[in-house]
Amino acid sequence: MTVDNPQRGLVLVVEDEPSIADLVRLYLSRDGFGVHVERDGEAGLAAARRLRPVACVLDIALPGLAGTEVCRRLRAAGDWTPVLFLTARDDEVDRVVGLELGADDYITKPFSPRELVARVRAVLRRTAGPVDPAGRPVVLGRVTVDPGRRSVTVDGDPVQLTSTEFDLLAYLMNRPGRVFTREELLAGVWGYAAHAGTRTVDVHVAQVRAKLGAASVIRTHRGVGYAADG
Repeated sequence: MTVDNPQRGLVLVVEDEPSIADLVRLYLSRDGFGVHVERDGEAGLAAARRLRPVACVLDIALPGLAGTEVCRRLRAAGDWTPVLFLTARDDEVDRVVGLELGADDYITKPFSPRELVARVRAVLRRTAGPVDPAGRPVVLGRVTVDPGRRSVTVDGDPVQLTSTEFDLLAYLMNRPGRVFTREELLAGVWGYAAHAGTRTVDVHVAQVRAKLGAASVIRTHRGVGYAADG
């Protein structure tokens, strides 16, 4: 089912609980988004490929095909549409696995629908806007970040990052040598307070390091946080 209100673009919501799906649809449409809802993972994956939404809101525990598997298949096909996971579970493993598969954020049920809308808007801001308004490439060691193109290269070879991974790396590289706490990175990159949980920072740092390999410029400062050093 699609609600047409496309000022901000179309958001795909894949949620099998009708009451939650209706609530999410209501608040997103109020905020100017078009909304398309699917009830299971297979239909959600097909809709993501067909509709090309600006963002996907996926329940993790979907019938047929889990939300994590939907995300994995999208990423494997080179589709880097921002993904936000909904989960009813307190188990941190679900959230970490989702982030490792390339999700941009997650929110745990029960949640405030206003917070969910704010998270979607924050992910889209990160996707659309360059970190450096002038768009000047930043080079540190073997890594180059081009904010204008939203691209990352290592020794000239492209590295594919999610929108959140890109912004985390760019945020650190634009301030080389400065050590940021996890709480500061949550506020500066994700745009929300530390009560949301700082584990997401550690997972995204690990993902960026893995993709950059030996060229990684992110350093851990024990007991404090992270910094980018050449």
